[in-house]
Amino acid sequence: MSIEKSSVALRRQSGMTTIGLIFLIVFLSLFVYAALRLVPVYLEDQKVSGAFASIEEEFTGTDFSRRDLVGGLQRRFEVESVNAVSWKDVEFVKTGSGYDVKVRYTNTVRYVANISFAVDFSHSISVVR
Repeated sequence: MSIEKSSVALRRQSGMTTIGLIFLIVFLSLFVYAALRLVPVYLEDQKVSGAFASIEEEFTGTDFSRRDLVGGLQRRFEVESVNAVSWKDVEFVKTGSGYDVKVRYTNTVRYVANISFAVDFSHSISVVR
């Protein structure tokens, strides 16, 4: 009779325990928190990418100098509130027909305690006269 009762009890037990549910919630919360920390980093990179695209669009086909490119990029970084990279970090390489504009930077964001995420970004455009 006891064997019968234990097999009936095993068939009725299903689902997740409270401790299992707590572990699942903690595990999923770590991923949600990571996403909340990383989304602003990628949004700021989109601002940098947009600034580069607008510089390329504005100056391609015109007579411009390095000073014009620096000023335009500096204005766009200020308007967009870009903090991860400065116009001083941007490399302007003179080519035969214009400039190659390049930037490579790392944005580091704290996660938990002494754990951080470091995300590398790189952008380059060619502005032709």
